[in-house]
Amino acid sequence: MELLKGYTGDKDKLGKCEQLHSRINMFHGPLKQFFLELMKVPRVESKLRVFSFKIQFRSQVSDLRHSLNIVNSTAEEASSAIGFKLDSLLKLTDTRARNNKMTLMHYLCKVLADKLPVVLDFSKDVSSLEPAAKIQLKFLAEEMQAISKGLEKVVQELSSSENDGPVSDSFREKLKEFLCFAEAEVRSLASLYSGVGRNVDALILYFGEDPARCSFEQVTSTLLNFVRMFNKAHDENCKQLEQEMKKSAENDKSKMQDESKNILQTSIKSNNVK
Repeated sequence: MELLKGYTGDKDKLGKCEQLHSRINMFHGPLKQFFLELMKVPRVESKLRVFSFKIQFRSQVSDLRHSLNIVNSTAEEASSAIGFKLDSLLKLTDTRARNNKMTLMHYLCKVLADKLPVVLDFSKDVSSLEPAAKIQLKFLAEEMQAISKGLEKVVQELSSSENDGPVSDSFREKLKEFLCFAEAEVRSLASLYSGVGRNVDALILYFGEDPARCSFEQVTSTLLNFVRMFNKAHDENCKQLEQEMKKSAENDKSKMQDESKNILQTSIKSNNVK
């Protein structure tokens, strides 16, 4: 250490460790002392990675659990609220009447409004669909793997630190406390993740598709488009009905005015005859 501190030659000829010591000499006071003490810690880089994982663990697990719950909710909501095959949903807007103004979707909304109006607000029953459409299962899988691998690194470092001596005593105690909590969390998360996978496959099968060929992202995108087109068609039907009612009211008013005018004219003529 003292030899490294006093080295004044070409820094490029030093190894990585020596260059690190040389850089530390650029600092002064407590900061320099901190780095010198840090270098005494065995496998300091590994320990820093473990601490970084520990710091981010709660938020990382919370975010992943939140996304998995959204996917679960979507699988449950969609399979109970929508009863069409996936490939037929969007075709409802392709089939039009002879006047080219009304699609099969408009007709469906009209029939439902007349016969079963309670289902017109079914989009409220699939509230998880929109946030789910922004989720990619590939990224959830990568996040689950990163958390599992990170926990393995913690276990490995705890085992390795058993031979560090007193310098790592506090570190080991903190890591043992963390593992008691983290291992249970990861087991729970892994169970949720497996359940989500089964529910996604069941959802895809429910809509008549093959899970090996049709992705969750395709399902949510198609369903979300269907919901939006359904609501749009229903709104257009309501506006058209409103216009028709307004026009009918105007016609009735005009007819009444004409009738009143005719009655008045008839009355005048009768008076003139007398």
